[in-house]
Amino acid sequence: MSNSEIVIRDHINGEWIEQRQLPTAPLYNPSTGAQIGQVPLGNASTSKAAVAAAAEAYPAWRDTPLPKRMDFLFAMQSEMVNRKEELAQAIALDQAKHIAEARGEVQRVIEILQMACTIPALIQGETISGIANNISGRIYKAPLGVFCGVAPFNFPALVFGWFIPFAIGTGNTFVYKPSTESPLFMQKLMQLLVDIGLPKGVVNVVHGDREVVEAWYDDENVAGVCLVGSSPTAKAIAEGCGRNGKKTMLLGGAKNFLAVMEDAPMDLLIDNVLMSGYGSAGQRCLAVSNIACVPEIHDEFVERLLEASRKVTVGDALNPDVFMGPVISSRAKERIENYINIGVEGGATLALDGRNPQLADANKDGYFVGPTVFTDVTPCMQIAREEIFGPVLSVMKVGCIDGALRMIRNHPMGNGACIFTQNAYYIEKFINEADVGMVGVNVGICAPHPYMPFGGIKDSLVGNNKVQGKEGIDFFTQNKVATVRVVDPKAGQPAAAKTDSGVRSCVAS
Repeated sequence: MSNSEIVIRDHINGEWIEQRQLPTAPLYNPSTGAQIGQVPLGNASTSKAAVAAAAEAYPAWRDTPLPKRMDFLFAMQSEMVNRKEELAQAIALDQAKHIAEARGEVQRVIEILQMACTIPALIQGETISGIANNISGRIYKAPLGVFCGVAPFNFPALVFGWFIPFAIGTGNTFVYKPSTESPLFMQKLMQLLVDIGLPKGVVNVVHGDREVVEAWYDDENVAGVCLVGSSPTAKAIAEGCGRNGKKTMLLGGAKNFLAVMEDAPMDLLIDNVLMSGYGSAGQRCLAVSNIACVPEIHDEFVERLLEASRKVTVGDALNPDVFMGPVISSRAKERIENYINIGVEGGATLALDGRNPQLADANKDGYFVGPTVFTDVTPCMQIAREEIFGPVLSVMKVGCIDGALRMIRNHPMGNGACIFTQNAYYIEKFINEADVGMVGVNVGICAPHPYMPFGGIKDSLVGNNKVQGKEGIDFFTQNKVATVRVVDPKAGQPAAAKTDSGVRSCVAS
């Protein structure tokens, strides 16, 4: 390893740990293809050490007064504002998200933190008085202990925001495993947590692959596991955690639809399709992939889409003058290009080929795929069924809104779907009948704001728990129920209540 390479380190129990004895994975800048560092590949031992540190820190953190815990969230939010550009630059370097989008991701986490700071209002329990003689029933929102989380490569900041502020704000401690392909943001963020004085062990960071995660399944100190990733990985974690009854919040893959009706506002539609399909190089769970268009507007839409797609500039993610950066790795580039081949072989028309795109001021060794558009796509084609996770759009012709809804309903994934129309009937019908977890109207990305839950249905969500909003708070807490009788110390011990002959209550009376 050269002296100029970035050293990625674990952070366990308040200490930065350089795991020199562990094997490593290379860390690349996708815009150039150059290796910029190495990431330690932790094992069960390092994973358990991080969990043990979080378990040791838990009792004191749980007992920390709620206003004091909020002080740390407020400080975290304030420091993220101060370091916004530094954090965005880290994302644009190893994840290669365009710098403007990286700034937007950091800003969204700042907004999520603002929502998490409302925990005191949303964590309030309930009391029912007078349920029996001097007896009340109370429900408390209580933390559970140590939670662990796994982040994908594509949103290193956002997924941190979905997990950690809600977990620690409600009194839990956390072990976080960033993606080995985009760990830089969490290195910067962990230093931020150190700088604001977060007690040691409350948040711990470990790097590695599945061995790190699998160690959590049988660890008695782990209360639950969170993931944003692929559906197969989500199902594997659900199975592993299910053996010991651990809570899970597992968001899986997606194949998102966009319905284009005959009255769609065309300029707004095209702008939103470009941002949704090509933003983040198509590497996000709410990127549009399948476009269902009615015949009345199909030809005009395709013509306008191709014209606009050809103007999309591709290049280095740190170049503010380009629109789209690279995909994450050479392996991802090869996979996306293979799907383009599959689409051609499957009978779709390749109207715009994104392989070997013309680059604007970029290193040809980077991992670039340009905007790609297929037409004449049918729902049974492989490119219409499987998640490509790249800047590839499939345009299908449907007879009416019912045809679009049928496509959505028949797909095994159900993350998000959008419609472009000015017809109120279409809008209400689509909202009610689109078989997905998140719906958008005249927007290309139907990502809910931080106050509302984020997550899909069907194969896009394993289990029932979604992230952010009140649902995020509920996941990291448990309802503890207390039955309380108060006794007047001056009146002496009360006599036992007399009951009808042969009847004894199974509850306090």
